[in-house]
Amino acid sequence: MNSLFVAYKPSGIGSNFFLSKLKRKYKNKKAGFSGTLDPFAKGVLLVGFGSHTKLFRFLNKTPKVYRATLWLGARSDSLDTEMINNVEVLEPLPLEKVTNAVKSLEGDLEYEPPIFSAKQINGQRAYDLARAGKKFTLNKINSTIHEAKLINYSHPFVTFEVTVSEGTYVRSLGLIVAKRLDVKYGSLSALERLSEGQFKYDGEKLLDIKKSLNVPLNRYLGETENVKLGRVLDIDDFERQNDGSYWLDNGDNISIITIENKIVKYELGRIYTC
Repeated sequence: MNSLFVAYKPSGIGSNFFLSKLKRKYKNKKAGFSGTLDPFAKGVLLVGFGSHTKLFRFLNKTPKVYRATLWLGARSDSLDTEMINNVEVLEPLPLEKVTNAVKSLEGDLEYEPPIFSAKQINGQRAYDLARAGKKFTLNKINSTIHEAKLINYSHPFVTFEVTVSEGTYVRSLGLIVAKRLDVKYGSLSALERLSEGQFKYDGEKLLDIKKSLNVPLNRYLGETENVKLGRVLDIDDFERQNDGSYWLDNGDNISIITIENKIVKYELGRIYTC
């Protein structure tokens, strides 16, 4: 079965374990997901079965929206509740100050990712090195925070939502908010991904892949058999001839091609819509 849908991963289990449950539920061995969620986090997980696993890089998956709750004064190397080793009791803060601290995240941001992350250091995951007690340094990364807003402040918990570029570490954003409030430590007590681009959870309903792609439609004006048989395609047979990636509507299936320097190359052959 070829299908694409949005699942909702609960907190407390890894993305791979959750996928294995979906594979058993739908009796499908070939499956994959886009955008790993930590066991601590819950929310939207984009899942593909069959040949639709090849489509992830062509889907409209950004920006992403997260809702997080920051526990002010909670110290944790993982920046979440998994490894809290101390909690400092703090006086309540003015609501306006908290609102402004969250809002100040907006824009282009350079920051250090959490040491407990999936980033690789010489072929090893940072979280494996951190758990082994090894010393290492992570390069700073850049993210775009399109929007940041306070949802609720119930001391010492700050709940906020952020709309961010791909690859953003929301746990690090929580620590940044804490420090801008002149609080030394802060860790997330909850994290939920609300959406990935246009994709939100809707009961695992199947998605229409023709409405989910982030590349434009192109029209092939030549013989339809050429695409069906995977033959070499001539640039002059396309309605749009500018460099870029496009999808072709073949009726019950699609193809994805790239045009570069007047050369047409298949990115994906026929992907059936169901």
